[in-house]
Amino acid sequence: MRMSNYKRLGDYIREVDVRNLEGREDNLLGVSVSKEFIKSVANTVGTDFTKYKTVRNTQFTYIPDTSRRGDKIGIAMYANGGTALVSQAYTVFEITDTESLLPEYLMMWFRRPEFDRYARFRSHGSVREMFDWEELCNTELPIPSPEKQREIVAEYNAVQRRIDLNNQLIQKLEETAQAIYKQWFVDFEFPNEDGKSYKSSGGEMVDSELGEIPRGWRVGALSDIANIIMGQSPEGESYNSEGNGMIFYQGRTDFGIRFPDITTYTTEPKKRAKKGDILMSVRAPVGDLNITKNDCAIGRGIASLNSKTKHNSFLFHLMLAIRNEFDVSNDEGTIFGSITKEALYQSKIIIPNNKTIQLFEDTISILDKNIELFAEQDKKLKELQSLLLSKMATIKN
Repeated sequence: MRMSNYKRLGDYIREVDVRNLEGREDNLLGVSVSKEFIKSVANTVGTDFTKYKTVRNTQFTYIPDTSRRGDKIGIAMYANGGTALVSQAYTVFEITDTESLLPEYLMMWFRRPEFDRYARFRSHGSVREMFDWEELCNTELPIPSPEKQREIVAEYNAVQRRIDLNNQLIQKLEETAQAIYKQWFVDFEFPNEDGKSYKSSGGEMVDSELGEIPRGWRVGALSDIANIIMGQSPEGESYNSEGNGMIFYQGRTDFGIRFPDITTYTTEPKKRAKKGDILMSVRAPVGDLNITKNDCAIGRGIASLNSKTKHNSFLFHLMLAIRNEFDVSNDEGTIFGSITKEALYQSKIIIPNNKTIQLFEDTISILDKNIELFAEQDKKLKELQSLLLSKMATIKN
């Protein structure tokens, strides 16, 4: 039985199919399972751009095909102003009366895990499961008064602004740490015994196969300073999102700079990483990095690294600096290629003396602690957002 304040979504939305007849080729976007527009990585060589659809401010785009997206539905509201291009396979729609139903309120409903479960349940098809337009229109949701909708959206956005601020602070701290790394280990302007910048104050440099380096430093392999484990995916259907088993990193899942939230688990871990290890994607496309918050399982396409001398901050920033320099093979036939075990182990790097590495570790640890603090605050704020989304089902006028 329909609750009195629940309405059929199809009474409030209509499909939009406006093609890119001008043939513009900029701002081509995809839709992620995190409910956001992302820059498209599709190969557009020889593509007829006039077939792409346009999406405008406050319009929505969703991907009807739910076969290969796990438990999430790719759907997002465009809010960047102007227009963007999306695949002709996507469905674009808009709200017919934005006074009765606020776009931001509807997007909040789409962010609910309950909506994802509903959409997956209502998906159908023999070869590919589809959550088609008719099923979307038949979705029911509570639509309170516009005043109540604005109140709910404002509360949610207040939390989001705090998350955005934290992310900006994290980015600034990351940029500061990377700038210090470059100054010390690329420009060789680390503090000497007198506290002066080494190279510019006449510090002695010697030749090496990687160019001039400070005396007392050496060239070696990455495996000389790092323990490296290549991931291996479990066999069979051991994956779940219910929290059964060990946290599982696979491919590029939720990769960022540090401390991502992972919602995939496995009951049959093959290769494991420890809390605080550096994880790097070694397949299509390579080079994404993060730091795991927990002991975890790592699948094929992930490498785990930790410092043999317990200098993980130095190792993390080293990997940031060299991640685009690895030899990438195409043995597996992937578009972007992959980093082999041998290429990772044998990669040539400049290895500073232990005193300089330790000084860097001590300096950066202060920034690291603040980054972790803001990341933990983000986690709590996202939990609050989840609570606000879950309460939407009981909203009344």
